[in-house]
Amino acid sequence: MLSPEKEKIKKLKKKLRIQEKKNAEIRDQMATQRTVFANERTLMAYLRTAMTISAGGFVAIKLSDDMYLEVIGIILIPIGIILAAYSFTRYRHKQKLIEGHNQDYRPTSHEHERAHHNRYGSESPDGLP
Repeated sequence: MLSPEKEKIKKLKKKLRIQEKKNAEIRDQMATQRTVFANERTLMAYLRTAMTISAGGFVAIKLSDDMYLEVIGIILIPIGIILAAYSFTRYRHKQKLIEGHNQDYRPTSHEHERAHHNRYGSESPDGLP
């Protein structure tokens, strides 16, 4: 038989292991959320740049009397449109990769399984609500 003090230490170590596991799962979920936000920030940066390039093209066409500035404007407008289209396709591709990672996620504790189900709406393997 273990002494009461050793039994208490054993229970405490078990609680700590469980808490460390929960903390690791929370860190993983937060990392996924940070990745989603980073992907959205990147999309916004691409769109901001595309709008600036297109606006520069319009300004070059409307405000210039020189032919070479009009040509530059005519070139800049499609570049901005192409960049905007590229940004959407890039964003969607990265978002699908992130969603694939979320589908592969398997919680290792019941609390996190419920939290994952509530957050992402996926069916839990154990049928938990």
